[in-house]
Amino acid sequence: MTPVKLRGLYAITDEHLIPETAFAATIEQALNGGTAIIQYRDKSGSETKRLEQASVLRSLCNEYRASLIINDDIALAKAVAADGVHLGEDDISIEQARLILGNEAIIGISCYNQLQLGTRAQAAGADYVAFGAVFTSPTKPHARSASCELISEAKSQLDIPVCAIGGIDKSNVENVIEAGADMTALISGLFTEPDIRLTAEHISRLFD
Repeated sequence: MTPVKLRGLYAITDEHLIPETAFAATIEQALNGGTAIIQYRDKSGSETKRLEQASVLRSLCNEYRASLIINDDIALAKAVAADGVHLGEDDISIEQARLILGNEAIIGISCYNQLQLGTRAQAAGADYVAFGAVFTSPTKPHARSASCELISEAKSQLDIPVCAIGGIDKSNVENVIEAGADMTALISGLFTEPDIRLTAEHISRLFD
């Protein structure tokens, strides 16, 4: 298991943006630029591919001392000894995930645009909460809309780290950091950039 560091650039993989043949090389660019957390998110349905890629991520995150989070899939997180999971409203409960993965696992929760979900998640033992979409997201164009004001409110009321997600890129990331976000989750804002390493480095330095 890697050291827990719930602060900084939080990169989320996307099978449509990262070519399968360049998966490891692409992720390594992000990690080389200082990405603190990688979330593996793949909706392709291929269990073999998912296990292979998650295993590659485990090795890379160990090498770069980053945390590996698996989206939704508790069994996959356990299989590759990931640092934790990220759960949405339709996934299993925090309590169930904790029973399976243990007390040391990082459990993150999507709270969309509802602060009360963050309050409940904290009470149930979540390690961090995520709010968004803060900006219009090309990955999820119909996502519920959150605001930088909500990020600030969450930071003032919650004791666990707050992650901002949705449409964040190098042109607006400073807005969410100034609002108090401990982590900024990027998908297309990172993986469509011509220089992924340089973009990751730029954003990571904003947290220093």
